[in-house]
Amino acid sequence: MSVVLPFSFTRIIALIIFHFNRKKGITIFCYSFFITCYFSVFLFAISIALVTIFPQFFDDTFCHPPSFFTCSYTAFLQHSIHLERNAGNIIGFVGGPPCPDFSIAGKNRGRNGENGILAQSYVDLITQFLPDFFVFENVKGLVKTERHRVYFDELKQQLQGAGYHISDHVLNALSFGVPQDRDRIILVGIHQNFYIRNHKAVPVEGLQFPWLQHAVFGNPEVIKAEGWKTADPFRENSNRYFPRQTPNPYRELCVETWFRRNHVDNHPNANDVFHVKQGLQKMQTIPEGDVSGKSFKRLHRWRYSPTAAYGNNEVHLHPYRVRRLSVAESMAIQSIPDWFTLPANMTLSNKFKVIGNGVPVLMATAIAQTLSELLDEIVAN
Repeated sequence: MSVVLPFSFTRIIALIIFHFNRKKGITIFCYSFFITCYFSVFLFAISIALVTIFPQFFDDTFCHPPSFFTCSYTAFLQHSIHLERNAGNIIGFVGGPPCPDFSIAGKNRGRNGENGILAQSYVDLITQFLPDFFVFENVKGLVKTERHRVYFDELKQQLQGAGYHISDHVLNALSFGVPQDRDRIILVGIHQNFYIRNHKAVPVEGLQFPWLQHAVFGNPEVIKAEGWKTADPFRENSNRYFPRQTPNPYRELCVETWFRRNHVDNHPNANDVFHVKQGLQKMQTIPEGDVSGKSFKRLHRWRYSPTAAYGNNEVHLHPYRVRRLSVAESMAIQSIPDWFTLPANMTLSNKFKVIGNGVPVLMATAIAQTLSELLDEIVAN
């Protein structure tokens, strides 16, 4: 049975309350739809309260709380944190501020862009409310582009100044079994008071976070250097066997493996696809596996996908059909399980936008599991 989760557009704030044992709970305030789902459904999920709030949460001047709230979002968040602290729960903020202003393939406007300012807003929220831990996710451009790196370093200094011990790392989704070459910068922090409250020594040399502890595969550069198929002539509805030169364990990283696993042809979102109005003839000439073009990129069924980014005129084509990828197929490439469904009343553009902005399930799950184990160590007697 498919499960439809309620949300609006591409970004939400979620209040998720977890009770993973009888004595302790974790309350996570999330700003990022897919991170929200992954940290709840795939790791801690026992009880979930979902509250959808638009990005304007970060500035009460430009928004009004829903009718069932009698206060501002900030007051609502403050009240919720107060309740959870009194209940003795661990509190965490998990977020992925919108990233187009730091993306090389996006607008690249930086800290002053419409979305770029939200990274600062998210860090300001963390330093204002001081949760026990936080997770910050964004595109690799935030650390690989020099002027963005300066901004990122300033955000980290602000967090450290507020008492957080932090660790950051650029992770690639391939390392975690996702059929996609996707780099993301992840920053994790734990507040010094959390160590003190649990009678543990505060780290002297910063947070030691074992980033690849739950990675299924190793170095992404080693993975990409293996014997992958590059390109084959396009043949509509053709059959091709898994190539002998590719190590068999890497079958898990192939687009076709996930298409089959998620039963994409029978998925409720199988027919959600943009129909090409122009360039249909050109589409049929692009070889299977040719992703060198700036616009039309045809995936190879027995290889991983390039980064799932479906904006700025970037079009990903089905390996052996004369069309673009469907919503169901795009979600499979993000390692989203087959039971997950995007609602029928959501526009097609917003469906692809929320998929492209998401963090792959398997990567988020591994980070969440590692973080959970680290918190367990701190609270353990």
